[in-house]
Amino acid sequence: MGSVQYWQSNDEAASESLDINHHAICMAMGDKLYLAPLEKDKITRALDIGTGTGIWAIDFADEYPDAQIIGTDISPIQPTWVPPNLQFEIEDCTQDWTFRNEHFDYVHMRWLLGSIQDWDALMRQAYRVLRPGAYFEILEPSAIITSDDGTVTETSALGQWGKFFINGGKQIGRSFTVVEDETQRKSMEAAGFVDIQEFNYKMPIGGWARDPKMKELGQFAQLVIEKDTEGYIVFMANTLGWTREEILVYISLLRREIRSNNFHAYYKFKAVYGRKPLNEEKH
Repeated sequence: MGSVQYWQSNDEAASESLDINHHAICMAMGDKLYLAPLEKDKITRALDIGTGTGIWAIDFADEYPDAQIIGTDISPIQPTWVPPNLQFEIEDCTQDWTFRNEHFDYVHMRWLLGSIQDWDALMRQAYRVLRPGAYFEILEPSAIITSDDGTVTETSALGQWGKFFINGGKQIGRSFTVVEDETQRKSMEAAGFVDIQEFNYKMPIGGWARDPKMKELGQFAQLVIEKDTEGYIVFMANTLGWTREEILVYISLLRREIRSNNFHAYYKFKAVYGRKPLNEEKH
């Protein structure tokens, strides 16, 4: 049996939330799908691990029409109408990957937070399937919602969000402090990747920001949470032994805080890429 364990719901509301989140992330990164310095004529095969609804892989396949793109996930929630150069496969990324050594020119992962028990093993698999000189990229969020001006207090529903996931994650043996622990970079280094670059972002939640772009980002992030609030928390709440009433009260408080614009909330996310060294670079 696989060891992958996904904590979010898997219905239509969850899919819509994931797709909105995709647009918010790309917008926050300057309307980019990825950050690695890819050379278009050198990408013939690319792999998207934990593809979810497949929206990132679809956009990437459109951008690289001459490349063959594969998206993998444990759930078949991807659409059937996709670019002809894209295919989806059911695969548990926490087990040995079924792909050949040095097969891909780019491997991408995103939002696997809380689903991975052994990050070092995951990065080793990515290293194995990449050709020498190819890039690997992983983007992960922090579970902690905070503020710079003290408006998000520890006792607020927003302030409790991170503790909720971190404590629940400990119960199931999954880390929700990947960003705080610098897990992406450390595991990539352990696997052998070089030229590692890190990029840090803030994602506001709600329409409180004065800057027009940040305000729009915050409205997207608010929509992400509100589209499937219960789906985000129900698995972890059950893990922690919450009652149905406690779940509903928390959701009500969370929505009230997000909508009020009195809580200047945001979370961080980090994108990291690295390169598999060429054979002559290895010592």
